[in-house]
Amino acid sequence: MPDKFADRIAAYTERVNARLDATLPPASTIPTRLHEAMRYAVMNGGKRVRPLLVYAAGECLGVEADKLDAPCVAIELIHAFSLVHDDLPAMDDDDLRRGEPTVHIRYDEATAILAADALQPLAFSVLSRIEGVPAEATTRLVRLVADASGSTGMTGGQAIDLAAEGIALSKEALEHMYALKTGALIHASVTCAGLLREDLTDVQEHSLDAFGRAIGVAFQIKDDILDVEGETHVIGKKAGADERLRKATYPGLFGLERSRERCSELLKTALDHLEPFGRNAAPLAWLARFIVERGK
Repeated sequence: MPDKFADRIAAYTERVNARLDATLPPASTIPTRLHEAMRYAVMNGGKRVRPLLVYAAGECLGVEADKLDAPCVAIELIHAFSLVHDDLPAMDDDDLRRGEPTVHIRYDEATAILAADALQPLAFSVLSRIEGVPAEATTRLVRLVADASGSTGMTGGQAIDLAAEGIALSKEALEHMYALKTGALIHASVTCAGLLREDLTDVQEHSLDAFGRAIGVAFQIKDDILDVEGETHVIGKKAGADERLRKATYPGLFGLERSRERCSELLKTALDHLEPFGRNAAPLAWLARFIVERGK
């Protein structure tokens, strides 16, 4: 096995893409337009950061990749579902995602809503059928992803985000929103491998939990920075959208310099929490640095 996790990125990305392709209904299956839109939403690129976090945590804990394929697919389907909804006119009204027209632009708004609605239950269907995993572990995985997706997770964070447009939030309120809107699914990506280990210690469980929470907030702050500094053709969506929508963001409320400082603080916190795993945590450490340093 190569020494660097970076050397395994391409193989892991190809692996999860192949499983996503096999999971999604064929575009030729009726209703064809709906299935075309579902495939478009999922298979139109993306760095697959969340599945990579799942595989990296699996390497850290010694969990076989075969057992992690289903959580990877499920979490990426949930992520795709959230992006389709976020881009809708009633939400962020974006017409570009990953350098391509958003689903409601490529198809239509009704089809986009239905495609996203279909991706969510498909994710839980995948989670419910993991082979070689005890039923109790499967139940815990379903609960983890459901909690990360619901009103006290990603969906709740999006509701807070919409309500906060034009409002000056405190640092604590802003980071709470980030912890739900973006951090919850990233946290689930980091911690799901631990649910497949029966001998995980309290220290290890706490360390993964804290790492996932810190890097989840850092991810969203970095997204905010890229929205200000990035170029549309590089970040794959229209730059400056947050300012146009009067979003509550770290750069908007506290400035770019403080945003960069906070990203660095959260990265250090995340890396410190990996210490109990020693060298086994190198894959997660690499991804944490990638998340904070992407776009440089």
